[in-house]
Amino acid sequence: MNRRPPSGQALVQTLVFASVGIAVLTGIVQWTLIMLKAGRAAQQRQLAVQVAEAGIEYYRWHLAHAPLDFQDGTGTAGPYVHEYKDASGEVIGHFALDITPPPVGSTVVTITSTGRLESTASVEEVIEVRMGKPSLAKYSVVANDEMNFGPGTEVFGSIHSNSGIRFDGLVHNVVTSAQVEYNDPDHSGSNEHGVHTHVFPTDPLPPATLPARTDVFEAGRYVGVPAIDFAGLSANLAQMKSDAQLDGRYFAASGALGYRIVFQTNDTFDLYVVNSVIPVPNGCTSVLGQHDWGTWSVNTQSFLQNYDLPHNGILFVEDNVWVEGQIDTARVTVAAARFPDNPAKRMHITVNEDLLYTNYDGQDVIALVAQGNFNVGMISSNTLRIDAALIAQNGRIGRYYYRPPTNGQNRCSPYHLRQMITLYGMIGTNERYGFAYSDGTGYQIRNIIYDGNLLYGPPPSFPLAADQYQTITWKRKRN
Repeated sequence: MNRRPPSGQALVQTLVFASVGIAVLTGIVQWTLIMLKAGRAAQQRQLAVQVAEAGIEYYRWHLAHAPLDFQDGTGTAGPYVHEYKDASGEVIGHFALDITPPPVGSTVVTITSTGRLESTASVEEVIEVRMGKPSLAKYSVVANDEMNFGPGTEVFGSIHSNSGIRFDGLVHNVVTSAQVEYNDPDHSGSNEHGVHTHVFPTDPLPPATLPARTDVFEAGRYVGVPAIDFAGLSANLAQMKSDAQLDGRYFAASGALGYRIVFQTNDTFDLYVVNSVIPVPNGCTSVLGQHDWGTWSVNTQSFLQNYDLPHNGILFVEDNVWVEGQIDTARVTVAAARFPDNPAKRMHITVNEDLLYTNYDGQDVIALVAQGNFNVGMISSNTLRIDAALIAQNGRIGRYYYRPPTNGQNRCSPYHLRQMITLYGMIGTNERYGFAYSDGTGYQIRNIIYDGNLLYGPPPSFPLAADQYQTITWKRKRN
């Protein structure tokens, strides 16, 4: 016998199910509305980000045309507000720019762009970008000639040559050459790879593929990369002379052999005239026929004056110059050149005693820019440290060859052997670099340590590796 539920009970069940259905449907509708609202908000925020990005790109373009203008062409303080239009020309937002110029000694500019929409005034997005021009000191060593890094050489930093590189030590960063292959002048035989090693097992010859060899090249090696323009350094030297005459220290020809500069930690330097160099010992001769060979070691000198470091940090000398001492929270460039440029009379810089920083966090920086050579002389410290960015525009960075004892004669002994040289900074040399020779003479240990602070915080008037600003960091700042 079938029984029907009471009509009242059916009505209750219907109401319950209807209520549940309405609640679920209401929830779905509310959820949909929330998602649509969230989607619109996300779309608006993304559009505000694009407006802020447009501000960054605008100022990148502005700096490309006016690299020293950090006030948006107004000559007044910001923020600087610009309209943002869509493809039809309708204004859909604005970006406001706050520009922080590079601090003294740096090329890094900070750009903060705030993007806002016309349709929703409450929505804004902020992007902060740091841009800078990399200096030539992006490399620990950069050369325009073949280079040979022998056993005992350890390099912390990248290396580049417009010619070929033989590396038989240990390098902790990338090594590159503009040559795919070249004929190594240090020995006969077939062409070798633009970057190669003779550390056992010797690299295979081209066209064989280069092995990784992480025991020598910890970060890898590359060949056939773009070359570096060394000829452009002439303009930099001429500009340094003008800057020194305007707001630096300019010294004309000494009338003797040159000047000696001794830096002090109180932002001053002592200046001497070098009257004579130590004579060459008997039997110590230039058997390799090296240009301008000599002891390059100061014998007699005359004190001139103690000078304050100049406001712009540039010392320009139209003579040879010897440099040593220590700085403390100073930024200095020493340039030695004589114009018009005469290859037979190019000026050189020599360091025979320690040249040191007090701080190694970017507060202290020195550049030594020579029109000719950068030398370490015969009578140099047995353990020598040079904290500086070194440039030899037309010559080479290194030490001359001093003969070892032979046939019972002292020759250049004991100065043919030196123990250790440490270079902290970078090296830029037009001709072949070297502080040691294949017969074991020169500095036995050679440490080349790259100063990363030089990349975007180079010394005054130091040559740059690029004309355009490059992005260093990009950060979206949350409200």
